Amino acid sequence: METTAINPFLDGNFAPIDEEISADTLKIIGELPEGMNGMFVRNGPNPRWKPIGQYHWFDGDGMLHGVQISNGKANYRNRYIRTKGFKIEQEVGKAVWSGFLEPPQMDNPHGPGKNTANTALVCHAGQLLALWEGGAPHNIKMPGLETLGEYTYDDKLTSAFTAHPKVDPETGEMMFFGYSFQRPYLQYSIVSPEGKLLRTVPITMPEPVMMHDFAITEDYTIFMDLPLTFSMERMKRGEPAFIFERKRPSRFGIVPRYGDNRNIHWFKTHACYVFHTLNAYEDGDEVILIASRMSSTSILSADDTQRNPEGDIPRLHRWRFNMKTGKLRDQRLDDVASEFPRINDNFLGRKTRYGYTARLAKSKSPLFDAVIKYDFSTGKSETHEFGEGRYGGEAVFVPRSGSTVEDDGWLVTFVYDKSEDMSELVVVDAQDVTKEPIARVLIPQRVPYGFHGTWIPEEQMKET
Repeated sequence: METTAINPFLDGNFAPIDEEISADTLKIIGELPEGMNGMFVRNGPNPRWKPIGQYHWFDGDGMLHGVQISNGKANYRNRYIRTKGFKIEQEVGKAVWSGFLEPPQMDNPHGPGKNTANTALVCHAGQLLALWEGGAPHNIKMPGLETLGEYTYDDKLTSAFTAHPKVDPETGEMMFFGYSFQRPYLQYSIVSPEGKLLRTVPITMPEPVMMHDFAITEDYTIFMDLPLTFSMERMKRGEPAFIFERKRPSRFGIVPRYGDNRNIHWFKTHACYVFHTLNAYEDGDEVILIASRMSSTSILSADDTQRNPEGDIPRLHRWRFNMKTGKLRDQRLDDVASEFPRINDNFLGRKTRYGYTARLAKSKSPLFDAVIKYDFSTGKSETHEFGEGRYGGEAVFVPRSGSTVEDDGWLVTFVYDKSEDMSELVVVDAQDVTKEPIARVLIPQRVPYGFHGTWIPEEQMKET
């Protein structure tokens, strides 16, 4: 008798949860730091209905998990992001769309794809937005996490909206991009500190690629034309729509913040893939980029040649682009596999001494067993391990209110304890990451593994 293999992304702590709950006065092991007042919210996939065909981790409906902290106490709530697609499937009581691993449903009367809003969040100009790179953001009310609807900047948004916009901490501007599988393939936009969409310009690309992230400096914006390509012709032949073409070079395009195709400078190098950047900054004639780099990826595709044993292994990497000579230098910063890079966002686009990543566990599934703190000044790193059978995710930096010291604050992430089948919010001292957590906020239900989160200070919550 044949047995059906269990999809790893529908099993264990990748499996969805059924209930939306609210819980006050959570149990805390340790003590929450004085002055740490606000809300940690994390986004991630949580399929409401049994998936159609093959299910990929990227496919699930967006669900927000929030822990609000005030005066040493904490409460929790989780809510589905009620997108148009979510509401349609609620009405019919089943899944209507398939996912990334299935051919697009061109004959679907509701459209070929669903905006799940399941990837990340950004708080800007008094709005908390849930993000998915294939469509418009969704406006989320704080602190209840109710979905207010799509947010289109007074209908001026005409492109997709990246899951990783960048907010300049000094000017308050927000930069974002949208990639597409139709010409011109890439659009670049800027939003004012007050939340007005100021401009959108096309950036010329030779062919459509999956561009998940980008970076900014004080004066520049950096795009990554990497060889994870999309082809409708391949798909029509029954081949994968996405393929990582390892013989195709990678290109990094650096453009002045208010520039366009006329003054973008492209740098070419060997093939690689980057899902997430840590930071970028300027140093004399050079623009520096730090990101988690893979030599290739099969996450949404297959290699066009023999599989690369070093593929799909992200490691922290640095590129140096000389804007005068056109030369490019790059180097691996660590042999340890890690992803979900973050910094203190108050220093985004400026030279930072510290960075934080989630260490990849030795597992067939994307599990993360520790947080690494990098000191780029000394070249050393320190690690906070979650413990045996305990796995976390992206560590978000929470700055101490009023502090100007880069690492003066805390790292927060959800951690799942496999032996207890329970989750908690872990708070780690960013200046002493090797110590035990300062506080562990016990969550009354399991929090499935997810993607990206953000910290909203109490004073910003009042504005949303």
